[in-house]
Amino acid sequence: MDGERRALSVSEITRAVKGRLEGGFPDVWVEGQVTNYRGANASGHRYFTLKDEGACLDAVLFRFSAARGLAFELEEGQQVLAQGRVSVYEPRGRYQLLCERVELKGVGALQAAFEQLKRRLRDEGLFEAGRKRPLPAFPRRVAVVTSPTGAVIRDILTVTGRRCPWVDLVVVPVRVQGEGAKEDIVAALGAVGAGGAGAVDLVVLARGGGSLEDLWAFNEEAVARAIAACPVPVLSAVGHETDTTIADFVADRRAPTPSAAAEILSPSAEEISARVGALLRALRGSLESDLAAVRSHLDSLAHRLERVSPRFRLEQGALRLDELRRRLAASARRSSARARENLAALAARLHGLSPLAILGRGYAAVFGADGALLRSSAGVEPGARLRVLLGEGSLDAAVTAAHRERT
Repeated sequence: MDGERRALSVSEITRAVKGRLEGGFPDVWVEGQVTNYRGANASGHRYFTLKDEGACLDAVLFRFSAARGLAFELEEGQQVLAQGRVSVYEPRGRYQLLCERVELKGVGALQAAFEQLKRRLRDEGLFEAGRKRPLPAFPRRVAVVTSPTGAVIRDILTVTGRRCPWVDLVVVPVRVQGEGAKEDIVAALGAVGAGGAGAVDLVVLARGGGSLEDLWAFNEEAVARAIAACPVPVLSAVGHETDTTIADFVADRRAPTPSAAAEILSPSAEEISARVGALLRALRGSLESDLAAVRSHLDSLAHRLERVSPRFRLEQGALRLDELRRRLAASARRSSARARENLAALAARLHGLSPLAILGRGYAAVFGADGALLRSSAGVEPGARLRVLLGEGSLDAAVTAAHRERT
């Protein structure tokens, strides 16, 4: 009996199931909740499971499919609509949905995608004020990335032409809505940044108002990163004042409308006059301050030069000489007075010690006949002639007797 059976191999039955499944579901939309999401792997493919109340279906979104228009990142619990075909992975015997596109389900799907991207780019720091550049005060050449037709470009040209016609506007035409708009905008920003539109001082990214779907090209991650990478400051002017796009958050500055962007890039004559006046006042103040500093420096140099000049040195030398002369004369007078006083004192002492002064006190000096001063009576004989010198006058005398002893 075993010989009459023909058993199918696992591969045969799997191929049969694969053929029927893939033939029966070549293109289907499946609604379900995302579970078991593992994120993009090294190859860029995203694996997850779709489930409802009664069943689960494995699904995969390949990298080359996701690159064609996934406007959000898949997350656990999202309710999505997935379009694709059912296929069987033979080595595992498992069937799965090979997705071509995945969309969020519901009216708020785009808004949810917007909030998700906004949160992710904000966490990366793309909205930080510190990375944003100031717009040039007086741009000479401006690239306007927008649709070449319609009210937006007419408004920008009109306002700019009226306020400052010297600004050179370079229109970089792009699609601003629908298929291909994202790619056009990214390419235009890249070309402007690389100098493809000529050297420009500023980029204006502009579009008129519309629904969230109409403005979606300006909420694409690729556009946001192209704005952030642009080496030229970017002014975002997308939609009306109440419209907000991811481009507004990433751009260096946001204008509420395209017309307002034209006013920002083209200051009026009154604004220019006021700014020039302020600059002139600042310049005048700076010049006056600089002149005062230079004047003070010159005065200091003149003073220093005067102090090292020959005339100054000669004058200083003359003053010094006069001062020394005065000091020398005063010193000489003091020295002369001291000398006179000393001389008088010495004269008084000398006078007190002179023989005449001694004679004046009652003493007498006796001289022999030979005129020698007698100091002793020895050798003096009676009858010798003597001369006696007194304090006043003198006497001639004769010796009557000579005594040897002191009396």
